Amino acid sequence: MTPDIKIRVADLNFAYRDRTILRDVSLEFAENTITALTGSSGAGKSTFLMTLNRLWENISDAKMQGTVEIKLQDRFRDIYAADLAVTELRKMVAMVFQVPNPLPMSIRKNIAFPLKLSGERNRESVDQKIEQALKMANLWDEVKDRLNEDARNLSGGQQQRLCIARALVLEPEVLLLDEPTSSLDQASTAVIEELLLKLKDRLTILIVSHHPEQVDRIADKIIQFGDSGIVSTG
Repeated sequence: MTPDIKIRVADLNFAYRDRTILRDVSLEFAENTITALTGSSGAGKSTFLMTLNRLWENISDAKMQGTVEIKLQDRFRDIYAADLAVTELRKMVAMVFQVPNPLPMSIRKNIAFPLKLSGERNRESVDQKIEQALKMANLWDEVKDRLNEDARNLSGGQQQRLCIARALVLEPEVLLLDEPTSSLDQASTAVIEELLLKLKDRLTILIVSHHPEQVDRIADKIIQFGDSGIVSTG
C-alpha cells in the first residue's frame, strides 16, 4: 500500500544575502514516517527544515521562492498563504533543536508554557496534557515527583526529552528535529531514537543527522543534501 503524502515541496529556492543555499528542490514526505536529512555541513539541511515552519522569516536578508504544502487537519494547506497564521502553523509543525533549551523555570512550567501561550487556562486540562506529553516523551516516570524542580537540573538526555515533550504538548502533526542527539552520550541517544520510532505512529518526522549508524537505525527514507540542493534520495 502506498503511504499517504503529508508534505509536498515544489520548486523551492532559498538564498541568504548573495548565496543560494537551496535550488529547485521538489520533494514529498509520507505520513507516519521518519525521513533523515543528511549531507555535509552548510548543505542546507537545517535551512530546509526552517522552510517547513517559516522559522527562516526571522532571518534578515533571506529570501525564499517555491511552494510548501502540508496536510494539516486532513487537508493540504499552503503554509505561506495569508489565511494560515504562523502561530497556528507552529502548533501543528513543531521543532526541536540541536542543543536542549529548557526554559529557566520548573519542569511543569516548561511543558505548560506553549499551552499558556495558546490560551489554555483550565488547570485540570493543563495537568492532563503535561502528563500525556511527558509520557509520550518517555520522561514521566523519571520526573513525575519532581515537576516543580528547575528543568535545567535534568541531565542532557532528559533535557532533550523535555524539549520534545514541550513540542508535543500542543499535539502537532509534524515534528522537525535538527540534530537532536549530537550533544548526547550513546545511552541518551538510544533513548531518543527509541522514542522517535514510537512517535512515528502519531507523527510525520524529519530529522537532520550526521550519524550514518543512526540513520540506518531509524530512517524510513534518506535525503542527502549537496551543494544548493538534493544529491539523492533512498
